[in-house]
Amino acid sequence: MQITIVGRGRAGTALSRALSSVGHVTALVAHDDLDQVIDVDAVVLCVPDDALAEVASSLRVGHSTVVLHIAGSRTLDVLQPHPLVGSMHPLVALSSTEIGARRLIGATYCVAGHPRAAEIVRSLGGTTFSLPDEQRAGYHAAACVAANHLVTLLGHVAVLANHVGLTLDDFLPLAASALEDVTAMGPAAALTGPASRGDLSTIDAHLAAIPESERATYVALANAALQLAEQRRATTSS
Repeated sequence: MQITIVGRGRAGTALSRALSSVGHVTALVAHDDLDQVIDVDAVVLCVPDDALAEVASSLRVGHSTVVLHIAGSRTLDVLQPHPLVGSMHPLVALSSTEIGARRLIGATYCVAGHPRAAEIVRSLGGTTFSLPDEQRAGYHAAACVAANHLVTLLGHVAVLANHVGLTLDDFLPLAASALEDVTAMGPAAALTGPASRGDLSTIDAHLAAIPESERATYVALANAALQLAEQRRATTSS
Protein backbone atom coordinates (compact mmCIF):
# COMPACT_ATOMS: atom_id res chain seq x y z
CA MET A 1 0.00 0.00 0.00
CA GLN A 2 1.22 3.53 -0.76
CA ILE A 3 0.82 5.72 2.32
CA THR A 4 1.80 9.34 2.92
CA ILE A 5 2.23 10.52 6.50
CA VAL A 6 1.79 14.25 7.13
CA GLY A 7 3.77 15.43 10.15
CA ARG A 8 7.46 14.91 10.85
CA GLY A 9 7.18 14.78 14.64
CA ARG A 10 7.63 11.73 16.86
CA ALA A 11 4.30 10.15 15.96
CA GLY A 12 4.57 10.66 12.22
CA THR A 13 8.17 9.52 11.99
CA ALA A 14 7.52 6.46 14.16
CA LEU A 15 4.47 5.49 12.10
CA SER A 16 6.40 5.94 8.86
CA ARG A 17 9.13 3.61 10.09
CA ALA A 18 6.65 1.03 11.36
CA LEU A 19 4.69 0.99 8.10
CA SER A 20 7.85 0.75 6.02
CA SER A 21 9.08 -2.17 8.11
CA VAL A 22 6.02 -4.24 7.15
CA GLY A 23 6.29 -3.52 3.43
CA HIS A 24 4.29 -0.36 2.78
CA VAL A 25 5.67 2.31 0.47
CA THR A 26 5.67 5.42 2.64
CA ALA A 27 6.45 9.10 2.26
CA LEU A 28 6.85 11.49 5.19
CA VAL A 29 6.07 15.16 4.60
CA ALA A 30 5.75 18.23 6.77
CA HIS A 31 2.34 19.76 7.40
CA ASP A 32 3.31 22.83 5.37
CA ASP A 33 4.44 20.76 2.36
CA LEU A 34 1.04 19.44 1.35
CA ASP A 35 1.79 20.08 -2.32
CA GLN A 36 4.12 17.06 -2.10
CA VAL A 37 1.19 14.74 -1.33
CA ILE A 38 0.27 12.76 -4.44
CA ASP A 39 -2.57 10.34 -5.06
CA VAL A 40 -1.90 7.38 -2.78
CA ASP A 41 -3.95 4.71 -1.02
CA ALA A 42 -4.00 6.60 2.26
CA VAL A 43 -2.84 9.84 3.83
CA VAL A 44 -2.37 9.75 7.60
CA LEU A 45 -2.39 13.09 9.42
CA CYS A 46 0.00 13.04 12.38
CA VAL A 47 -0.28 16.72 13.30
CA PRO A 48 -1.40 18.41 16.55
CA ASP A 49 -5.09 17.84 17.23
CA ASP A 50 -5.95 21.53 16.95
CA ALA A 51 -4.36 21.66 13.48
CA LEU A 52 -6.23 18.68 12.03
CA ALA A 53 -9.15 20.58 10.51
CA GLU A 54 -6.94 23.22 8.90
CA VAL A 55 -4.49 20.68 7.47
CA ALA A 56 -7.29 18.44 6.21
CA SER A 57 -9.06 21.32 4.49
CA SER A 58 -5.80 22.30 2.75
CA LEU A 59 -5.10 18.76 1.54
CA ARG A 60 -5.82 17.92 -2.10
CA VAL A 61 -6.01 14.20 -2.92
CA GLY A 62 -7.67 11.95 -5.44
CA HIS A 63 -11.18 10.59 -5.06
CA SER A 64 -9.90 7.13 -4.05
CA THR A 65 -7.46 8.29 -1.35
CA VAL A 66 -8.53 7.67 2.24
CA VAL A 67 -7.62 10.46 4.67
CA LEU A 68 -6.94 9.28 8.22
CA HIS A 69 -5.91 10.82 11.52
CA ILE A 70 -4.41 9.27 14.66
CA ALA A 71 -6.00 11.57 17.26
CA GLY A 72 -7.63 9.69 20.10
CA SER A 73 -10.20 12.30 21.14
CA ARG A 74 -11.21 13.67 17.73
CA THR A 75 -14.00 12.38 15.53
CA LEU A 76 -13.99 12.19 11.73
CA ASP A 77 -15.65 15.61 11.41
CA VAL A 78 -12.22 17.27 11.45
CA LEU A 79 -11.38 15.59 8.13
CA GLN A 80 -14.00 17.42 6.09
CA PRO A 81 -14.47 17.86 3.17
CA HIS A 82 -12.87 14.54 2.18
CA PRO A 83 -15.39 11.79 1.30
CA LEU A 84 -13.24 8.82 2.40
CA VAL A 85 -12.08 9.28 5.99
CA GLY A 86 -11.07 7.25 9.02
CA SER A 87 -8.94 7.21 12.15
CA MET A 88 -6.51 4.83 13.85
CA HIS A 89 -5.39 5.89 17.33
CA PRO A 90 -2.61 3.66 18.74
CA LEU A 91 -2.97 2.81 22.42
CA VAL A 92 0.78 3.07 23.09
CA ALA A 93 3.18 5.70 24.38
CA LEU A 94 5.32 7.16 21.60
CA SER A 95 8.08 8.50 23.84
CA SER A 96 10.67 8.44 21.05
CA THR A 97 10.79 7.66 17.34
CA GLU A 98 12.71 4.41 17.76
CA ILE A 99 10.62 3.13 20.68
CA GLY A 100 7.39 4.25 19.04
CA ALA A 101 8.14 2.45 15.77
CA ARG A 102 8.60 -0.81 17.70
CA ARG A 103 5.51 -0.35 19.85
CA LEU A 104 3.25 0.39 16.88
CA ILE A 105 3.85 -3.14 15.64
CA GLY A 106 1.28 -5.42 17.26
CA ALA A 107 -0.40 -2.58 19.18
CA THR A 108 -4.07 -2.04 19.91
CA TYR A 109 -5.77 0.73 17.92
CA CYS A 110 -9.08 2.52 18.26
CA VAL A 111 -10.37 2.76 14.69
CA ALA A 112 -13.26 4.51 13.02
CA GLY A 113 -14.55 5.16 9.54
CA HIS A 114 -13.23 3.66 6.33
CA PRO A 115 -12.14 -0.01 6.48
CA ARG A 116 -8.69 0.95 5.23
CA ALA A 117 -7.83 2.11 8.75
CA ALA A 118 -8.37 -1.40 10.13
CA GLU A 119 -6.58 -2.87 7.10
CA ILE A 120 -3.47 -0.81 7.89
CA VAL A 121 -3.63 -1.87 11.54
CA ARG A 122 -3.87 -5.54 10.56
CA SER A 123 -0.81 -5.14 8.33
CA LEU A 124 1.06 -3.97 11.45
CA GLY A 125 -0.07 -7.08 13.31
CA GLY A 126 -2.32 -4.97 15.51
CA THR A 127 -5.79 -5.41 16.94
CA THR A 128 -8.68 -2.97 16.73
CA PHE A 129 -11.75 -1.79 18.59
CA SER A 130 -14.25 0.98 17.92
CA LEU A 131 -16.20 3.45 20.05
CA PRO A 132 -19.14 5.82 19.50
CA ASP A 133 -18.11 9.41 18.84
CA GLU A 134 -19.47 10.58 22.19
CA GLN A 135 -17.10 8.24 24.04
CA ARG A 136 -13.88 9.22 22.29
CA ALA A 137 -12.95 12.10 24.62
CA GLY A 138 -13.51 9.91 27.68
CA TYR A 139 -11.48 7.11 26.11
CA HIS A 140 -8.63 9.48 25.36
CA ALA A 141 -8.77 10.85 28.90
CA ALA A 142 -8.26 7.31 30.24
CA ALA A 143 -5.35 6.83 27.86
CA CYS A 144 -3.73 10.08 29.01
CA VAL A 145 -4.07 9.13 32.67
CA ALA A 146 -2.64 5.66 32.01
CA ALA A 147 0.45 7.05 30.30
CA ASN A 148 0.97 10.80 30.76
CA HIS A 149 -0.34 11.05 34.31
CA LEU A 150 1.55 7.95 35.38
CA VAL A 151 4.76 9.57 34.16
CA THR A 152 3.81 12.77 35.99
CA LEU A 153 3.15 10.76 39.15
CA LEU A 154 6.63 9.28 38.96
CA GLY A 155 7.97 12.81 38.57
CA HIS A 156 6.25 13.55 41.90
CA VAL A 157 7.97 10.48 43.40
CA ALA A 158 11.32 11.74 42.09
CA VAL A 159 10.92 15.07 43.91
CA LEU A 160 9.95 13.36 47.18
CA ALA A 161 12.84 10.91 46.85
CA ASN A 162 15.37 13.67 46.21
CA HIS A 163 14.04 15.55 49.24
CA VAL A 164 15.33 12.74 51.49
CA GLY A 165 18.56 12.10 49.59
CA LEU A 166 17.34 9.21 47.44
CA THR A 167 16.49 8.90 43.73
CA LEU A 168 13.58 7.74 41.63
CA ASP A 169 15.51 4.55 40.83
CA ASP A 170 15.27 3.54 44.49
CA PHE A 171 11.46 3.46 44.19
CA LEU A 172 10.95 2.03 40.70
CA PRO A 173 10.92 -1.62 41.90
CA LEU A 174 8.14 -0.68 44.33
CA ALA A 175 6.19 0.98 41.53
CA ALA A 176 6.71 -2.05 39.28
CA SER A 177 5.42 -4.40 42.00
CA ALA A 178 2.32 -2.24 42.46
CA LEU A 179 1.59 -2.43 38.71
CA GLU A 180 2.00 -6.20 38.86
CA ASP A 181 -0.54 -6.32 41.69
CA VAL A 182 -3.02 -4.17 39.77
CA THR A 183 -2.64 -6.47 36.77
CA ALA A 184 -3.23 -9.54 38.93
CA MET A 185 -6.05 -8.36 41.20
CA GLY A 186 -7.32 -4.94 40.13
CA PRO A 187 -6.79 -1.47 41.67
CA ALA A 188 -8.98 -1.81 44.76
CA ALA A 189 -7.50 -5.10 45.92
CA ALA A 190 -3.97 -3.94 45.12
CA LEU A 191 -4.21 -0.77 47.23
CA THR A 192 -1.94 -0.69 50.28
CA GLY A 193 -0.61 2.03 52.57
CA PRO A 194 -2.16 4.48 55.01
CA ALA A 195 -5.14 5.41 52.83
CA SER A 196 -6.00 1.73 52.51
CA ARG A 197 -6.09 1.50 56.32
CA GLY A 198 -7.79 4.87 56.88
CA ASP A 199 -4.66 6.02 58.75
CA LEU A 200 -5.16 9.80 58.54
CA SER A 201 -2.49 10.60 61.14
CA THR A 202 0.19 9.07 58.92
CA ILE A 203 -1.10 11.03 55.94
CA ASP A 204 -0.89 14.22 58.01
CA ALA A 205 2.68 13.34 58.97
CA HIS A 206 3.54 12.87 55.29
CA LEU A 207 2.14 16.28 54.45
CA ALA A 208 4.22 17.91 57.18
CA ALA A 209 7.37 16.19 55.93
CA ILE A 210 7.23 16.79 52.17
CA PRO A 211 7.98 20.03 50.28
CA GLU A 212 5.12 22.48 50.20
CA SER A 213 5.19 22.47 46.38
CA GLU A 214 4.24 18.77 46.39
CA ARG A 215 1.44 18.86 48.96
CA ALA A 216 -1.44 19.60 46.59
CA THR A 217 -0.51 16.61 44.43
CA TYR A 218 -0.17 14.37 47.48
CA VAL A 219 -3.54 15.49 48.88
CA ALA A 220 -5.32 14.86 45.56
CA LEU A 221 -3.83 11.37 45.32
CA ALA A 222 -4.47 10.56 48.99
CA ASN A 223 -8.13 11.59 48.63
CA ALA A 224 -8.47 9.37 45.55
CA ALA A 225 -6.85 6.49 47.46
CA LEU A 226 -9.27 6.99 50.38
CA GLN A 227 -12.19 6.81 47.96
CA LEU A 228 -10.80 3.63 46.39
CA ALA A 229 -10.41 2.09 49.84
CA GLU A 230 -14.01 3.03 50.66
CA GLN A 231 -15.21 1.37 47.44
CA ARG A 232 -13.34 -1.78 48.42
CA ARG A 233 -14.95 -1.82 51.87
CA ALA A 234 -18.40 -1.28 50.36
CA THR A 235 -17.89 -4.12 47.90
CA THR A 236 -16.58 -6.44 50.61
CA SER A 237 -19.48 -5.74 52.97
CA SER A 238 -22.23 -6.08 50.35
